Amino acid sequence: MATVTSSSGNTEVVTVRRTEARDVPAISSLFSPFTEDVFGRIDVTYLLELSNLALTLCNEKNEIIAHAAFLDYPNWNITDQAEWEPFLHENYPDNKCTPLNTLFVHLFVAKEGYGAGCSQEIVRKAFILLPDLQFILLFIPAEKRLGFSHSELDLGDVFERIEPAPHSRMERRFTLLACPRHRCHPRLYVRQARMEDYDDLMLIWTPQSETLKETYGEYLLVDLLEREGEENQAAVCEVGGTAVGFMSLCSDVNISLLQECFDLGPFHGLCKPHPEDILEVPRKPSVQGDEDENNQTSQKPEPVSSQNLEHVSAADAAVQKGGAVAVSQTEPLVGNVIDMGTEGSAAPLLETGEDGDLHPVNGGASNVFGIRLFCIDEEYESRSLDFLQYAFNVFPDRDLCVILVPHHVPEFPLIRSFVRAVPSCPSRLGRELYVFHRAGLLTSFNVRKAATSDLEGVKMLIETLSLNENMWNDSKIFTESRKDPDGMPLQAFVAEVLDQVVGVAVTRDEMDTEYIRSHYNIEDFIHFNHHQQEEHGHLFHFVLNPVFHHYAKYFLKEILRLGHKSSLYYPIYPEYVEGKFQHPCAHSLTSALHYMAPVRPRRQIVYPLQELGVSAPSEQVSKDQLKYSLNLINRKLVLESKVCINSRIVVVGASDVGISFLETLIFWPRLKFNNLTLISIHGLPGNDPQSSKYRRFLINSHCFNDEDYAQMSLCSWVNVVVGKMTSINRGAKYVVVSEEKVPYDYLVLCTGQSYQALAPMGEYISEVTSQWPQRYTEKVPSNLFTLNDAQDCLEAARWLEEHRLIRSTGNIIVYGNTIDTYTTVEALLSFGIDGSRIHLVRAPLGSASPCLPEAALERAVGEALAGAGVVVHPDSVLAQWGHGDNGLITWAAFTTASSLLHLQCSAFFSFAYRTLDYDIFKAVIDACLVFDGRVVIDTEFHTNDASIRAAGPLTKFSRRYYRDELTHSNFNSKEIGFELAASMLSLFDSTPRPSSEPPEGSDRLIPVYRRCKVQGGILPGGYNYLHISKPGIPVPLGVELDPYDRGTEIVTGEASHGNYFKIHFSRYNMVDSITCFSKEPFPVSNYICLYGQHERLLNDLYYRWGAGQLTDLYSYFREPWSLAIYHDRFIDLQKELHQILMSEEVPGQQPRLKPGRPSLREPVLRYLRHHRAQLPMYAPTDAYRLLPPAAGSQGLKLGRAGGSGSSSSPTPAQEPS
Repeated sequence: MATVTSSSGNTEVVTVRRTEARDVPAISSLFSPFTEDVFGRIDVTYLLELSNLALTLCNEKNEIIAHAAFLDYPNWNITDQAEWEPFLHENYPDNKCTPLNTLFVHLFVAKEGYGAGCSQEIVRKAFILLPDLQFILLFIPAEKRLGFSHSELDLGDVFERIEPAPHSRMERRFTLLACPRHRCHPRLYVRQARMEDYDDLMLIWTPQSETLKETYGEYLLVDLLEREGEENQAAVCEVGGTAVGFMSLCSDVNISLLQECFDLGPFHGLCKPHPEDILEVPRKPSVQGDEDENNQTSQKPEPVSSQNLEHVSAADAAVQKGGAVAVSQTEPLVGNVIDMGTEGSAAPLLETGEDGDLHPVNGGASNVFGIRLFCIDEEYESRSLDFLQYAFNVFPDRDLCVILVPHHVPEFPLIRSFVRAVPSCPSRLGRELYVFHRAGLLTSFNVRKAATSDLEGVKMLIETLSLNENMWNDSKIFTESRKDPDGMPLQAFVAEVLDQVVGVAVTRDEMDTEYIRSHYNIEDFIHFNHHQQEEHGHLFHFVLNPVFHHYAKYFLKEILRLGHKSSLYYPIYPEYVEGKFQHPCAHSLTSALHYMAPVRPRRQIVYPLQELGVSAPSEQVSKDQLKYSLNLINRKLVLESKVCINSRIVVVGASDVGISFLETLIFWPRLKFNNLTLISIHGLPGNDPQSSKYRRFLINSHCFNDEDYAQMSLCSWVNVVVGKMTSINRGAKYVVVSEEKVPYDYLVLCTGQSYQALAPMGEYISEVTSQWPQRYTEKVPSNLFTLNDAQDCLEAARWLEEHRLIRSTGNIIVYGNTIDTYTTVEALLSFGIDGSRIHLVRAPLGSASPCLPEAALERAVGEALAGAGVVVHPDSVLAQWGHGDNGLITWAAFTTASSLLHLQCSAFFSFAYRTLDYDIFKAVIDACLVFDGRVVIDTEFHTNDASIRAAGPLTKFSRRYYRDELTHSNFNSKEIGFELAASMLSLFDSTPRPSSEPPEGSDRLIPVYRRCKVQGGILPGGYNYLHISKPGIPVPLGVELDPYDRGTEIVTGEASHGNYFKIHFSRYNMVDSITCFSKEPFPVSNYICLYGQHERLLNDLYYRWGAGQLTDLYSYFREPWSLAIYHDRFIDLQKELHQILMSEEVPGQQPRLKPGRPSLREPVLRYLRHHRAQLPMYAPTDAYRLLPPAAGSQGLKLGRAGGSGSSSSPTPAQEPS
């Protein structure tokens, strides 16, 4: 906070923050009669779209009293944005402005009388936010053109006038004002520390003592001051003769420990080059790797030395998989864990450790010193980098500076200019390592368009990259023809320091903007209509030496400026897509991805293209192409750094809950999580397209599919440990996976429940006892399958093919009592297995729900099974099985109520026993986490350990809530994962959010989850099945509901005919369940959108049903009127209309506006107009403006676009709001 004083003597306590879109009206209200004369005609919304930095000043009442917008080129269109530097040096030769250190003011407005104080505060904040910023410039028209003196502008004395060159034409047209940094936030003076500084430093040390202790350990200031010598140095920075900061340095660094715990190949192992260094590491194959991926890493790095910059390392730009972990293909799935972030990195000499892995060692002398302790007054912390020049002067023979920081300590300004080293897995150090190279102090970082003469420098930079051929070819194409083979213009840019190429980037125009706009939430970041088509760019390649990693955002900023772009897009294709650039520097040291924002994909409408005909959306919107993850950088984001979170968050289980949790963290706009780890038996889901086609073995929750995984690209942000957690050490905070320790700060258990191998109960057990079911504790036969995910299904299918069971005569037994038995039987039939060889043995139902929610569906499936020849056996208990010489199950015996069933067996699929995995159970119990049949949690997902959270079907609520029957199993897993992430984000995101005091006692209530639960799959007979239901405890079949609670159901078709569609409405006439059973495929995602909608919104469904107009719900929900409801932005329209109605109906007062067409039509028309590309089947919205409001109209209804009939219908009860 700061205080500004008006010209009349009034004071305001103000805070400075970044400008948001909602500030536009208040900013516009600050315009004065002089604003247009000084800055020209300004569209504030458009200006904010282009601003590199926009700051707003607010008072204690949160009223906006000033605003300034800064861009990286001059205002008034004085010259082309890409040419301003030579223009400035020609007309103002005595300046030191460069694109790296200069911004221009394009707008400044303030409350009357507060201009001087506000301008000074905003400029001061700009210098604090951007440490590399040295000059802020402002062009204003000359006084003769303005017609009044510049002193009347109320800018205070923060700016000074820059004299133009003699005879410059600019003198008559414009006046250049400049504010150099030293006027507001001068560079700090750094010197050697003395004992006399003790009293000054204690004023800083004492308030920060606890934080310093957590960050650096136990130190006494007096010891650090007295211990100075050749290896230990101490420095202070002073302002006005008073010490305001302290840094303790040490040249004795344990290099071998750091080499063991971090990937230091790009920094030559923190050692000086040695003639005997070996710079290649043999690679191990990876489950997730392929030949193309293996070629994407560096092989031979060059040493980095500031004295010999022609040998700057190119290995630092290696394309690596971001710290992901996988296992060797030659080892079992539960085997050694390998850090993919280091396997492709170059290293010095090779040494074999105790575990047989190769570790880098180096024969050269140490090339590093460390920062032992650092503290500085908060007011000056943005100038922390001023210490480093002195530090490198103290150790002239060392080129690298390192600092170790605990994971939980937020990134402070000093280390934001350092490079974060990629940790090994597992790292026993428990800290983050940051590295800074001496050459990073150079400020002659210049970006320009590439020229033919740069090719040799580019070749040297990228020669150690496996993708160097692609980059080299694109660079040559640019210099030769400026176009790619498709005729699309290319642009290439190089970054140079001291005339040496240290970075290269290749871009082209993005021509697929309509597809991007319709398939990704791009408008979360930009107002699309304010950008021209040619302003969108596609980033092909980006390589930068890690020495200058802290300049990456400036490199991107210059690409945008020089290329006249406002946005750059970067796609990441899945690993299995050949010929595409995958693994794009996910966490490599020179990654542009670090500064880019991942863009969340949008849910798509499934269009009935044949029925729509010419009214269908354009091919750019509806085309089916390879899915990819999209990343974005634009002018607004390029100087806005995310808050980096280094806390180690370990997620156990790749369930829907776990994936939803990770997805939420990845796409959270203000935070970047550096240490997300997923522990999963089969790694990341969706990485193997072969396993996807076998997913039909199991019922589908429709939370995620392969397209979703491709558009998330979890492998770019999440480390993956392949294996099973077997132990939790709560004291030391690590879990054990395949005998390897994986440390955590926060552990999230999301394993869910899985099918377990069932133990035979004995020959004479004829009924279910309390001991049934039990887990099989011996070695599981290889022909006993418990399918829990797509990889299990793939392995089962391969086993059947390898053992030739598809065409043989052996029996296949499917045993269980869940719907997965039906989907598995259908999958086996689809492989060509004769139905007479398949035996479906039903397990006792017990407390489980029936397979299907409708008796008619059960009958139809039973008829299909009989027609295929599948033998169905009634409730039976597995009694015994027999093994052959090869250890396989050769026969199985079941007891029923009347007899003993004995079956020959070639393969056995078991779906009878679903519970918590035994290893997970044992780990939970041994860790003394409270367990009551499931892991016990509270409403905020906490276990009895503050660092461990749990969610999903493996959990239950504590008994103090008195709702033992209600668990996460009753709710939508994707929603549970989102809420789990939201509950943890408060630990890291300090952004204030609007909140209200929770009602008293709400901490004793179970949360209300609202999303529907979904089941879908293909059942015997080829029936496509879908069941959408409300969350909560399902009502058993045959239970009679109170007539008041029964609601209404509408059914078309018959199950036996394969055209069954049932939709059920609650007593409030809202859709609360949908059941589809069809021979033909149907758009599941569309139908999910119907859940929770009112029948009136569904084109007066009650009326049409009662009038006999409705005979087929499948065709009804394919009609054009319904497509707006399937749009992902429809919920926003509903909220807006709801707010309008609520504002018109004030309790106890007459409505200010009559609800109806005049008040509701405009939001609907705006919605249709804005989404015209996705909804072209609706009449042009301008046509509605010609229609007069109908008397007594109930508003413009989307259903009218394609429906017919009267609006009369049963009067619905009012739903509670």
